[in-house]
Formats: sequence, C-alpha cells, structure tokens
Amino acid sequence: MHEAINTAVPVDMESRHIIEALRSGIPSRIVGRCFSDARPKILKELSGHIEDVCERQKSAGMIISGKYGEGKTHLLNTVFNMASENNMVVSYLSLSKETPMDKLHLLYPKLMANTYLPKRLQPGFAQVFDTMTAGSRLASEMISYAAGQLQTDKLYYLLRACLNTEDAEEKFQLLADLEGDFIANATLRQIYKRIFNQTVKYNVNFSKTKHCRDYFAFMSHFFVQLGFSGWVILIDEGELMGRLSKKGRLNAYRNMAYFLFPQREFESVFSLFAYSASYVEDVVIGKHDFENLEEIHPAEPEPMRSVLGQIVKTPQLSPLTEKEIREILEKVREIHGRAYRWDAGIDIESLVKASQNGGYLLRTRIRAAIELLDQEYQYGEAGEAVIGTVAESSYEEENGAEET
Repeated sequence: MHEAINTAVPVDMESRHIIEALRSGIPSRIVGRCFSDARPKILKELSGHIEDVCERQKSAGMIISGKYGEGKTHLLNTVFNMASENNMVVSYLSLSKETPMDKLHLLYPKLMANTYLPKRLQPGFAQVFDTMTAGSRLASEMISYAAGQLQTDKLYYLLRACLNTEDAEEKFQLLADLEGDFIANATLRQIYKRIFNQTVKYNVNFSKTKHCRDYFAFMSHFFVQLGFSGWVILIDEGELMGRLSKKGRLNAYRNMAYFLFPQREFESVFSLFAYSASYVEDVVIGKHDFENLEEIHPAEPEPMRSVLGQIVKTPQLSPLTEKEIREILEKVREIHGRAYRWDAGIDIESLVKASQNGGYLLRTRIRAAIELLDQEYQYGEAGEAVIGTVAESSYEEENGAEET
C-alpha cells in the first residue's frame, strides 16, 4: 500500500465514483459533468440549441457521429448536465432490440422510464401529477390542450378521469398510461362512465401504433406548463438501427424526422442522436438505404430522405488533440488523488506515455492511465499498462433476418 495516504482527509465518494466509472469504461452523468470542458466547439453549438429552447421556445434536433470509444456518450452526459442546470427535463435512452426507433409505442415507455426532472437523481415524473388538482389552472390548461390540439381526444378523457377518480387502483392505472402502459379504449370508457355517468365518444379511436405522437406532444406541453425551460431528449447508440430490416429502418428514419425537424406540436424540445461514425458506410451505403427509399416510397420519399441526408452530412467528432488529452489526464490524476486520499505524484508525461499503451481510443487511454495510477497507489511503482479493446457491434439484422 502506498504510504502517502492522508487519513485526515475524508473519502471523496464522488471522485471514487468517477474513477470507478472511468475504470470500467461505463460513461455516467457525473463523469460528463467532470469533463464538460472537452470539445468546446461542439459544446458551444449544443449550448446554443439549449439556449434557443430555453429563451425562444424553439425546438430543434441534431445528430453527432464519432468512432467507438471516442466520447459520444460522455458528450451526451455533458449535455444532460447542461440541460438539468438550465431547469430542463431530460430523457436519456439507448436504442436496443427492446427499444427500437421504428416503433414509437415501444420507445415511448422506455423513454418515460428514463426521464429526469431538473436536478433529480432518480427518473420519474408521475409525482408532479399529484400537484395537479381538478379545477386548477394547470389542469384546465392541459384538459383544453388535450381536447383540441392532438390527433385524438383520448388524453382528454384520460386526464379528466385521472383528476376526478377517488379509486386508487384506477388512478394508478391511468397514470401508468401516461408512462406508456397504454390503457385499452374500452377500459377507459368504462372508467369515465363510472366517474361522470357520461358516454365517451372518441373523435378518433386511439391506436398506440398510429397515434403515439400525441403522448410526446402532450408531455412537451405539460413540462412547459409546469414551469420547466424545456425538454431535452438524448438517444444513444443510433447505429443499432442498422440491425432493422430495410422497411424497419425507413420507418425509423420517418420517426426520427419528428425529433430532428419538430413541428409546432413539439414544444421547447431539443433532441440529440448519437451514431457510430461507420454507420454511413456500413448501413446507409452498404445496405442501399437511398435505393430502398426509392423502391418502397417512390411517391413520398420525405421526410426519410431528409433524415438520411442529415445522417450522411453529419461531421464526425474530431479526435481530441494531444493537448486536450493531456488536460483530461491531468484531471484524472487529480480525481484519483481525491478518490483515494493520496498525493498522486506521477508526472504527466509518464501518464501520457502510459495512456498510449491503451491504443487510440479515448476510453482505453483513460483506463490505461488509471491502471498506472492504481499500481503506483497500491505498490509504489508501476509496470506497463495493457488494456484490451472491445470490438464494435456489427450491423447484422436481428434474428438473422434477410433484407426484403
């Protein structure tokens, strides 16, 4: 054990958490906050979008692209912290087989389960509905909005029922619907009839596969009415869309357009997608997405074509300069010292040299530097750090499905 431990200094658990996250290679919000000064150019652009949402209620969307392990997820976590500090609701989601971009009704509940109110450590928003009572200004505004501004009027009936029921099980069921556990139209009719003794007459029968956008619009309006500055939606691992069938990918691009080029019903929302830099070559070009679009949607190629164009022209994140990497490693050394209460006296040149043994990826370079610090802390000397790398995911379609 290193002798320079200062037992009089209390353990800094936040620093310990940062080092553990960096050592494991798993990005986190706290790490994003710690390294928020990296890549100042793109952060300035992202900050401008957040300012547009907060001050001018201007919704927008953006894509970032970068190599595996080069800091895309760290950047998303930095934006998360930036938004939270600006009194914005933040939703953070990684795409997956269970959370596909081509099916909004499956994406919505996962997104809601990962939605954070400003400066909250735990996700969830249902508690704010407890502050809304029947007849209040907020309730009246949301009921009026649900009645006249959406494709269907399901949320009008649901919100009225939720505000007026005295049955705890019913209230739970209705609130769960707002979180994405969609209640059947017939069940809502029964609840509404019991509460108001009135028959529900839907202007359009709600279908979760067709009308899920109503929920996104409703929540964006609700967050603004609660006094928050807006809503930031962060979607990571966009490259997993490459595993969808060609029809699935085109539908996913159609859904992306709703976030990238938001219409009026999406209020004060900024959406940010992160993609692997290889997606264009491997999927858009390799799987002939423009040709697929002409084949499947020859008469109406928009908005999918615009989304594909946006993906293609998105510039790749520039690799960090050696100066920026040096600054990051200096910060890692400082945090390691706080985390383990020792004077991490390793000179920065040794740390930079050790990090190069981790290869060219930022993630593995940081891990190599931490390994050197760990060895010096534990044994008073360090050997050569060797960090393995993890291969990128392939874009083979799920379940071995063929292109059709």
